[in-house]
Formats: sequence, C-alpha cells, structure tokens
Amino acid sequence: MPLASMTGFARASGALGRARWVWELRSVNAKGLDVRLRVPPHCDEVEQAARAAAQARLKRGSVQATLTLERPQSETEVRVNEAALAAVLAAAEAIAARVPGAGSPSVDAILAQRGVVEFVEAEETADERAAVAGAVIADFSGALEDLAAARAREGAALEAVLAERLAAIEDLTARADACPARTPEAVRKRLAEQVEALVGTGVGLDPDRLHQEAALLATRADVREEIDRLAAHVEAARALIAEGGAVGRRLDFLAQEFGRESNTLCAKSNDRGLTAIGLELKAVVEQFREQVQNVE
Repeated sequence: MPLASMTGFARASGALGRARWVWELRSVNAKGLDVRLRVPPHCDEVEQAARAAAQARLKRGSVQATLTLERPQSETEVRVNEAALAAVLAAAEAIAARVPGAGSPSVDAILAQRGVVEFVEAEETADERAAVAGAVIADFSGALEDLAAARAREGAALEAVLAERLAAIEDLTARADACPARTPEAVRKRLAEQVEALVGTGVGLDPDRLHQEAALLATRADVREEIDRLAAHVEAARALIAEGGAVGRRLDFLAQEFGRESNTLCAKSNDRGLTAIGLELKAVVEQFREQVQNVE
C-alpha cells in the first residue's frame, strides 16, 4: 500500500428535484483523525453518515467537510374550499329568491369571498427528503474518494522526498564511520599529544593516571554505537515506507531516534571533521522529520 499524505482538497456537487448542493472537503495535518462537519439544520442523518464514512476511509488528519444545500421556494398550489364555496352559493341563491331582480353573482365575486380560495405551499414529502439525503450522502462518498486520491498523489511525492533524505542520512553515516579521526591510530595520537602536553606543564600530574583517564575518554568518545543505530534506523524507515499505509506515527518515532543519535554523535565528537558531518546529519534529519509530519 502506498504512502498517503494528510493534505488534500475535493469538491462535489449535485441536484435532485428542486434541491441543489455542494460538498467541499479539506484535509490538513493532525496527530489523529479529527472530522469536522458543517451541514445545514435538519440534516442529522447526512452528518452521521458522512462522519462514519470519513472515519472508515481515513486514519489521520484534520478533515473539514462543508455542505451547502439550497432548496428553492416550494411551488404554491391553489385550492378551492368546497365547503366555503357551497355556503357562498347557497347564500347567493337565498338572497336572489328574496330580492326581486337580483342576478346570480359573478365568478370573480364568488372567488373574492374569504375562504373560498386557499393558497397552499406544497410541502416536500418524506420520500422526497429521503431521496435528497441519499443523493447528498452518495456525493459525499464520491468527494471522500477524491480527497483520498489527492492525499495519495501527495503521498507518492512525499515518498520520493523521504527516500532522498534517507539516502543522505545513510551517506553521512557512512562518512562518519569512515572519518579518519575515528581510526585507532588517530585517537591514540591525539590523546598522546594531549597527555604529553599536560605532563609537560610541570604541574606534577601522574602520567599513569593520565593515561587511564585518556583511555576512558577515548571509550566515551567512540561513536560506533550511534553509527550502528543510525544505519539500523535507515533500514527500519525504508521498511515502513515499503509497507505503506498509515505509518506516519512510526516514521515520526524513527525521526526522533535519528535526531537523538545525531545529537549524541555531535556531543561525543572531538574532531572538527566529524563534528561537521554530525551537524550536516542533524540538518538532514530535521528535513526528514518535517516531511514525516505530513504522512498519514
């Protein structure tokens, strides 16, 4: 499984009947998975389904999903109140029978009577609401896949960058291992010169004691363990990258270990050349750590 980044963007839109909607999904770095949904009121079922889908598809990242849903004004229906119409007509007939010469009322006059004609807003049925919700959720699933694809593309670019940084760490580790200052002959010569300089001060130092301390310092200054651990961490990091998937946290742990070993190497170094390698190693390790922060 390839690496995936935690950064991405996706957008999806749809329509059904009079309803129109747009989904926008954004994802950035986070220690865990944080899904934040912004949906209009009365969309609880959509929010629950979208949250469950995001949690099932993604492992890490701060994900913000925004739904814009428009429902235009419902169409107005004109309804005739049959009971009110019958009452108006009956009253008109009664008046016509009692008033000589009274004609029948016009249609306009009848419709003008209160309650005869009603204007009713057509309500969305439960089936219509369910159909819209289902379509909105389906479009969210599509946008979620687009977001995952965007994160995968950036993950592929991250994989190449991490491989370059690991190669640089490996090269610097090999250079530190091969540094001439680390050879036993160089260490003995450097310590012998230091001991000789101290003895020559005439302070009355014990030469045997000085040689013992020098041997102890040489042991403490040995960076063999740090070099071996750096090489092992490079192998472990490459194995995690090859494994792929949600390995960001484990890579972050290895980045911390790289930093610890490079710091120790610099602290133990008593040679200018080895110190320069250690400082360069620390810079590359920091670059590796920064890139790892983007890995899911």
